[in-house]
Amino acid sequence: MKKFSTWPGVTALAAALVVGGSTAAVALGPTADQRVDGVIVVAGNTCTWSNARTSASPPSALTVDRTSINAPGGNLACSGGITATLNNDPAFTFDDAGGTAKTDAIDISGKQSFISCRFKAVNIVWNRDGSTRKYVNQAFTATKVSGSFLCPGSVTTAAGEASMLFH
Repeated sequence: MKKFSTWPGVTALAAALVVGGSTAAVALGPTADQRVDGVIVVAGNTCTWSNARTSASPPSALTVDRTSINAPGGNLACSGGITATLNNDPAFTFDDAGGTAKTDAIDISGKQSFISCRFKAVNIVWNRDGSTRKYVNQAFTATKVSGSFLCPGSVTTAAGEASMLFH
């Protein structure tokens, strides 16, 4: 069984899960298929997914469809015995001139062993990676919404621990 001390990293993972990204680059301009790939590594655990559906292509405002990330419709997979579920369809807005994106809210449930926690982060800011459609997070804090008394009251995801790649 994993040490419980890794759980705060897992909850940070859950808070940021929807907005991970792969290392491939996509040039600015119209994107083709209105999809987003994700990856995040926290406390030695990795969660990934690919081809989650979006309602539009950046720089247009868009939402990410949680059913295309969560199983059974999506391919979200985590290492380290973690399971996570996105509870909302996050909305993104883009400032191409400033090279940033912003997410309204991410509401995530995470489970490790018998411990379940639900966290919500709001107004997350992302920095664009050069001239690509890859965005890397600025530090943010997710607040506990519900779950075990063993769950921390909040978790912080450091800058660069999450990214997203729109394609």
